[in-house]
Amino acid sequence: MLERQRTVITTDPELDDLNSMLRLLLHANEIDLEALVVTSSKFHWSGDAELEGHRWVPEGAKLHIEQALDAYEAAYPNLVVHDPAYPAPDALRAIHAIGNIRSLGDTSEPTEGSRLVERAILSDDPRTLFVQHWGGFNTTARALMSIEDRFGGDADWAERKAAISAKLVLSSFAEQDDTYAEYIRPNWPGLEFREVATAGWGYFARTVVDEEGAAFLTAEWMREHVSSVGPLGAAYRVWGDGLQMAPGDTEDYFGERDVTKEQLEARGFWVWAPLQEAGAWISEGDTSNFTPLLPNGLRAHEHATFGGWGGRLVASATDEGRYERADAPELRADGTAHDGWSVGRWLPDFQRELAARLRWTVTPSYEEANHPPVVEPVGPVDLTVAAGATVELAVTASDPDGDDVAATWWQYREAGTLEADVAIEPDGLRATVTVPVGADAGATAHVVVTVRDAGEPSFARYARFVLTVA
Repeated sequence: MLERQRTVITTDPELDDLNSMLRLLLHANEIDLEALVVTSSKFHWSGDAELEGHRWVPEGAKLHIEQALDAYEAAYPNLVVHDPAYPAPDALRAIHAIGNIRSLGDTSEPTEGSRLVERAILSDDPRTLFVQHWGGFNTTARALMSIEDRFGGDADWAERKAAISAKLVLSSFAEQDDTYAEYIRPNWPGLEFREVATAGWGYFARTVVDEEGAAFLTAEWMREHVSSVGPLGAAYRVWGDGLQMAPGDTEDYFGERDVTKEQLEARGFWVWAPLQEAGAWISEGDTSNFTPLLPNGLRAHEHATFGGWGGRLVASATDEGRYERADAPELRADGTAHDGWSVGRWLPDFQRELAARLRWTVTPSYEEANHPPVVEPVGPVDLTVAAGATVELAVTASDPDGDDVAATWWQYREAGTLEADVAIEPDGLRATVTVPVGADAGATAHVVVTVRDAGEPSFARYARFVLTVA
């Protein structure tokens, strides 16, 4: 049975947030969305009568969540053909709200958005709640302040606070205001925080991919598989599309086409990311927040250090409970090392997934589209193995479309602590794995099997086995 992760999204109105929201909604059948909240950040706030707004959408214009939900509603009749678990558009609109947006780091009062976050935190649901910050932390900070205001004087406050901290995980793409450092960290020290900033999903994705991955960011690929495919694809921002999130924003020149860097600068733009061909990928900077929650078999939600589509994190050396982007390079297939490869290695798989799911939005027949294979481990996925010993690993794989599947077994060396390679002898959906003689007790090795179907665009699913040396 599909294990769904609970999550709350807080997000500011930026084009990469729009793109991340569109991809998120394509996966809304696989996770439990409990709030979609607009918040502010150091880049975007709305202002009020006494404060000038900064890079905010014009009054009366639709915010990015609303734009994404409109596209989702148009695609919904086809999406539910491919999975009836997709939530109804009205159900998603019911959890959309405006949070604290009036100023940078605004926590002045509760808002409709902060109350949604507060409600999710206080839910009796025993599952972990992942609260994502695509903008600032301030709306979440306001929710936690309200909880403290409400219960802080109770005799059982310490117990309640510990229980909340134990099941709450915060993530963000950088700290886009000061409210985490100034309020959350000092007052809620038991919270886990995953800082998932990575170039791999952002404006500089081209710096972390290899030749294969680069093909999935080109204008040609994007036009064929994204921009021309249904309402969600049409809403997806690409270079040179003529759009701008906030008129007059001198940092948002991505909609411009047939111009040079010098021409843009002469018009007052700050050209901070290299120009690309019209129609090419721009960014999904905040997608690294939610991809660890997807049930693709990589188990990335279980621990920040596991790594997956959102990249791999390491424990902070100075701040207990905080995990940050792994600076240690990961090895590509050609033996070269790159510190962005923790995302770059997965890019072809997650881009093909985007293309396949967008096909669902325009395909009213289940039989005429591709769907992901179902991969299940045989036996436990966490095993204790003696140094020098051999273990048999296996999965079952079935494809709902009857497509052939192909399995590739490999060691995700950087995710483990074993300094040497294990020996892997693959045999289809089974593999024999031998731990090196003399391996240190307690060291871990992550063995992953990638299963791809033969459909078009193809899907990849995985199983991860974690071996601990006895």
